[in-house]
Amino acid sequence: MKEAKFYGFSAKSLKGQEVSMDAYKGKTVLVVNTASKCGLTPQYEGLEALYKKYKDKGLVILGFPCNQFGNQEPGDEQSISEGCLINYGVTFPMFAKVDVNGENAHPIFKYLKKELGGFFGGKIKWNFTKFLVDTNGKPVKRFSPFTKPEEIDHYLAKKMNF
Repeated sequence: MKEAKFYGFSAKSLKGQEVSMDAYKGKTVLVVNTASKCGLTPQYEGLEALYKKYKDKGLVILGFPCNQFGNQEPGDEQSISEGCLINYGVTFPMFAKVDVNGENAHPIFKYLKKELGGFFGGKIKWNFTKFLVDTNGKPVKRFSPFTKPEEIDHYLAKKMNF
């Protein structure tokens, strides 16, 4: 089988280390663009609950802060890290702030949008758009910003055999 493109990407963690997506081979990955001052920010709580529930079954959630929607992620890596931990107890991997749209969009998001276009074609509409990547590194499902983590739980249980 051809090596999945997803595993060829890397991104900087909130702590500044380069992390290869190759580290998540064999896991089901939920990639989410996040923001700490958004009406949807409480989804962090649901995402963390999902992560805790399924991490031992192979789910990993990757959070990518983004400030492209209404200036809702204005902080630096330190403040983002503190906000996620203090307000929502986030323990899943968080990455440095990225763009998800436009020519400076992070390559991971360019790839995911190309594979799973969505209602707005190649654009991400808002914070907390979620992309599900299967255990082979293939993007399989895109969830809208308004899809709550609880709804994703049902999908994982039904379609991904969690």
